Amino acid sequence: MEKQYSEKIRKIIFIAFGLLAIVGCISFCGCSLSDYSNESLFPQEIESVYVKMFDNRSFRRGIEYELTDALAKRIEAEAGYKIVSSMERADSVISGYIVDVTESAISTERETGRAMEKEVQLEAIVDWKNLKTGELLIDNKTVTASATFSEWQRQSFEYASALAANNMARSIVELMEKDW
Repeated sequence: MEKQYSEKIRKIIFIAFGLLAIVGCISFCGCSLSDYSNESLFPQEIESVYVKMFDNRSFRRGIEYELTDALAKRIEAEAGYKIVSSMERADSVISGYIVDVTESAISTERETGRAMEKEVQLEAIVDWKNLKTGELLIDNKTVTASATFSEWQRQSFEYASALAANNMARSIVELMEKDW
């Protein structure tokens, strides 16, 4: 009986030392938490952004308003910067222009050839300038975004272009993050 208990105790001690060895190995092998940080992904020297109205060089009108509005909302929500209405009060200015807006069919109805699902794709060029230092934080970067819609589901081009503008705003905010 005593032999069984001593055997169980030995197994427990063996397992405990094994776990201790594993934990020690992990901490010494570079898997420490020193490489992680809770620092913001966005430049800290900037507190406010002026979002200049995007120019639209495509033949589709109105998308520049959707993109500018979506970008201002995303910057404030995700980057934490204050959006200001005057360039004189801003630490930085973000601007750009829409180069192209395309609409293409993704799938068609077999009998009539009518498009069942379509895609809207936006392409824009973006700049972001630190007004304190004059440094270009984003310099003529091309950004693309797309969204799909179906007239069969009572969705319109305007619906999809608003979605694509929101997707593009998300991509632009991701560009605003500091390099690792």
